[in-house]
Amino acid sequence: MTKKYFLILIAVVLLINPVWGQTGNKPVKGINATSIAAPFKHYTAEQFMNILSIRGNQFSFDESKILFSSNKTGIYNIYSIPVTGGKTEQLTFSEKESYLLIGGFPKDNRILFRADSGGNEISHIFIREIDGSVRDLTPDPKTRSEFIQWSKDDKGFYYESNLRDPRYTDVYFMDIETFTSHPIFKNEKGYAGFELSQDGHYLAMQLGVGNHKTDIYLMDLKTNSLKNITEGSGEVNNRVSSFDMKSAKLYYATDENNEFDYLCSYDLATGKTETVMKKNWSIMGIGFSENETYRAILVNEDGRDALELWNMKKNAPVVLQLKSGGNVTGPRFSKSEKYMTFYHEVSGSPVDLYIYDFAKNKYTLLIETLNPEINRNDLVDAKVIRYKSFDNLEIPAIFFVPKQASAENKVPAVVYVHGGPGGQSRVGYRDQTQYLVNHGYAVLAVNNRGSSGYGKTFFKLDDLKHGDDDLDDCVAAIKYLKSTGVIDENKIGIMGGSYGGYMVLAALAYRPQAFKLGVDEFGVANWLRTLTSIPSWWEAIRKSLYEELGNPEKDEAYLKRISPLFHADKIERPLMVLQGANDPRVLKVESDEIVEAVKKKGIPVEYLVFDDEGHGFVKNKNRIQANKAILEFLDKYLKEKTEKYVY
Repeated sequence: MTKKYFLILIAVVLLINPVWGQTGNKPVKGINATSIAAPFKHYTAEQFMNILSIRGNQFSFDESKILFSSNKTGIYNIYSIPVTGGKTEQLTFSEKESYLLIGGFPKDNRILFRADSGGNEISHIFIREIDGSVRDLTPDPKTRSEFIQWSKDDKGFYYESNLRDPRYTDVYFMDIETFTSHPIFKNEKGYAGFELSQDGHYLAMQLGVGNHKTDIYLMDLKTNSLKNITEGSGEVNNRVSSFDMKSAKLYYATDENNEFDYLCSYDLATGKTETVMKKNWSIMGIGFSENETYRAILVNEDGRDALELWNMKKNAPVVLQLKSGGNVTGPRFSKSEKYMTFYHEVSGSPVDLYIYDFAKNKYTLLIETLNPEINRNDLVDAKVIRYKSFDNLEIPAIFFVPKQASAENKVPAVVYVHGGPGGQSRVGYRDQTQYLVNHGYAVLAVNNRGSSGYGKTFFKLDDLKHGDDDLDDCVAAIKYLKSTGVIDENKIGIMGGSYGGYMVLAALAYRPQAFKLGVDEFGVANWLRTLTSIPSWWEAIRKSLYEELGNPEKDEAYLKRISPLFHADKIERPLMVLQGANDPRVLKVESDEIVEAVKKKGIPVEYLVFDDEGHGFVKNKNRIQANKAILEFLDKYLKEKTEKYVY
């Protein structure tokens, strides 16, 4: 397990459609500095946050409906919609916790879903019975359980749970006739990424050996023998993808002797490994339809999710011919191979759900998520740009420019930093970004060194250099923003969540004159505490974290040096902090202490805590409150200078 799987919290930001690229500090193509902006409407936080969010689509057992999770009521519940389109039906009615779909039962209308308690990430597996009643199938309050997959014979499902040992997750099988479980694999080393072959013969998993080395192991469940199938590959990251439907091959991604993850197959009978696909971008995963008529591969192309769909019997691509390009994610094949569902989005339009009919070669929009109160033409599309950092390294970034921006009407800007370390600002729609841009703020989402998606050399560049080189990449974004000709160079702030929140605090503490303010969403202030208080179920990646960030038992001086809490006396610009009280990754005390330390200096600080949230805010009422407060803070200290606080 590597830093790719560490704090890529919910701050892997889904952002934009890379229409084109730009290198160097040059004006952004497409911005006419003397043009007069067309009239457009401003929208409220309520209107933006009430854009529908849908996730986790699955076919019902008889393929008559699509099941999915939606936050239509302000919190995620389970819904269904006919495959032919029409009215959605709400199936669960939670008012407290988000219910996230796992899938329908293979032979009836029962449903599996997962939920935690207040964002504490101790997820349980639940069943929604046909009569609508709900039951917790993994009820131990201290145990975290995660669904893996259904068995091929439809008699039950596999799942992982840390019931036996809080540090590691064992693999279990649950019989859906008796709802009794029995262990399949005892995990005593921190294996993760479990996949089972369709015939139940093999269990594949990965084991992090270090920060940049992950091996894949294959367990023969009949003979109880375990084999490292990537042994001897050196400092290489390998990642389990899936077995084929015939239980003949295991597919996995690797970066062995290559900058980007490429796709390989391992023949279970012969042990032979073959390269399946290699591109100049990382391959994210592969999936097959029931009879392997179709194959779907997802590729991370410069932060954009590209779907490569293939008809295996005809040995020919299947072209969806979507009208507007953009992001294609979440492909799901029906068991009959008649249909495929998928999500589609662009930077200026949120995720919509589609169904594709293979026989008719036709796709149909099932659910459009944009709030009907918002005119699509009032939203902005973004551009992928690149700028040079302090050492001439090229930094990818994603730029949203307000419609009213021009040389005559320069606008304030926010440098946005994603989570991680090792996250990536991605192609897609993000309501918070569109809300800020709609109200006159340019947003530049930087993929500083250490971000994933741009090759393993770029990925390693921030190791044990946090709050230093990666921070200077963010500071270098200021020069780029000034070069565009449409940004007010005296009104540039920094904002981010999780690791991005840490970067905000680091910027204010270590580069105190660079940005005019900072907005920290649940960011790390004290690495010593964070690295000694990681959740128990992260034990498997502790070594990787220490190699990436430092060992609190051996590197105390270094960790204090990069922890903003110990340098809060240097902060001199306004700070806003937002925190979930139940956050198991960045504890609330982190935010409490940095807020108190900055207040002692008399620096303006605003602090907002949500008692029913964890690492990230998912309830609409909280998201509305948070984004309203952020905009008010920006307006007060960035857009307009105040007499009390002069820069």
